[in-house]
Amino acid sequence: MTNMIAKAAIDRRLAEIVGPVIEDMGFELVRIRLMSGKTATLQIMAERPEGGIEVDDCAEISTAVSAVLDVEDPILDAYTLEVSSPGIDRPLTRLKDFETFEGYEAKIETTDMIDGRKRFRGILAGVEGDDVLINIEEGTIGLNFDWLSDAKLVLTDELIRDMLRARKAAELDETKFDDITADGPEEE
Repeated sequence: MTNMIAKAAIDRRLAEIVGPVIEDMGFELVRIRLMSGKTATLQIMAERPEGGIEVDDCAEISTAVSAVLDVEDPILDAYTLEVSSPGIDRPLTRLKDFETFEGYEAKIETTDMIDGRKRFRGILAGVEGDDVLINIEEGTIGLNFDWLSDAKLVLTDELIRDMLRARKAAELDETKFDDITADGPEEE
């Protein structure tokens, strides 16, 4: 199966090293990329299995991953470690992502030409076996997950609204509140 979490050989090697650390902490690795530049950047995107991640979680992952990378030392040159959430217009790197975000607009690229094209934009229609379903202008098509080279959600007003709504609902989890009694003030 195509590994969109870690594309390049070095990324796959890094995923082998840091993936278990992240999973042991109760998170999932969404994407890992070693990007070159004046100073290389190791970008790690992670989230909880049910979705979402907080800044403090990113800091904890960064500390744990740094310790393992210091021991394993797989990157020869200096680099900056960046741990973040996948964001609202997130990359779709796992088959389950296409199911989770069914109904939202996405851009998908394939490795090879399919019916004369490599880029598809439309509304995600779920998953059927190993096929990602997407509603495009011509109708609903299935793209085998192994054919995909890149995929991400399109930032739309609907996506932003729904993500903010979900975030607000999570913050207002009533199980986290203290019990309130309706007896009123005590009489003397």
